[in-house]
Amino acid sequence: MTDYPLLARTIAALTEGETDQVALMATLACEIHHADDRFDWTGFYRVTEPGLLKIGPYQGGHGCLQIPFDRGVCGAAARTGDVQLVPDVDAFPGHIACASSTRSELVLPVFDGTGAVIAVLDIDSDQPNAFTEEDAEALAAILLGVFGQP
Repeated sequence: MTDYPLLARTIAALTEGETDQVALMATLACEIHHADDRFDWTGFYRVTEPGLLKIGPYQGGHGCLQIPFDRGVCGAAARTGDVQLVPDVDAFPGHIACASSTRSELVLPVFDGTGAVIAVLDIDSDQPNAFTEEDAEALAAILLGVFGQP
């Protein structure tokens, strides 16, 4: 399991004073991905125009290049602003299979200082039911610490 207090301290130290969103996303993707063996693909999809996500910094195999807000787990997180904790991606209506190995997924919206969704953090696992509410809460706190209050 992930040592979230250590991960949060490490990320805070690495990102202190940085304001560039892509640099922040790249650092988070790397640190989060390597923090836990359950994390098979870890990365960001950025809001690049209304209703559309495009791939941002990530770790792992290839990802989908773009995802509309009305499709998939990432689209649902961007559209609703709610965390998506999916224990079985095959049971999620409209799931987009960017990688056939993905069995479960955790997607968290990323907000800017005005409360607008600017991206989503997508974490895939090749294990079913890999993520917990603890994972979602700890990662949401890390995102809040880096990107600020919604």
